Amino acid sequence: MSAALRAEIEDLFFREAELLDTWQLDEWMTLLTEDASYYVPPNDKPEADHRTALFTIADNNARLKERVRRIKDPHCHAEYPHSRTRRLIGNVRVTAAAGDRIEASANFILHRFRRGEDVRVFVGQYRYKLRRENGMLKIAERRAILDAEELGALGAVSFIL
Repeated sequence: MSAALRAEIEDLFFREAELLDTWQLDEWMTLLTEDASYYVPPNDKPEADHRTALFTIADNNARLKERVRRIKDPHCHAEYPHSRTRRLIGNVRVTAAAGDRIEASANFILHRFRRGEDVRVFVGQYRYKLRRENGMLKIAERRAILDAEELGALGAVSFIL
């Protein structure tokens, strides 16, 4: 894989992290393909298929748009006022590439701050399926694989991981 491609993917991942951390969710949606999906698989089966296993989140594009609409709503008590998050992205790797389709991964540490609660730390790996559309890389699939043994201590995942 070329260094230029990896740098382009890093830029995409860093831009995505910035948009999510600043709650620019409509702008974040522009990074996605029209058929994008977003998954948070079970901790004990990160390679599972969302059609046959119970996932924490298994959204197609329509469900993802609805999720974004809901968490932006001031009546969404789970995220109003919004949590403050800060993502650190590292170990970006291109894992496969064929034509306009690219698979990549990155490790993440996400700190979530919310008034009246302890700081929550989410650690894991993002796995992406990317596709080039009109010359730009877009996210066709985003899988957030959490390293936590149990999710209970992390609380609700009412924001985009």
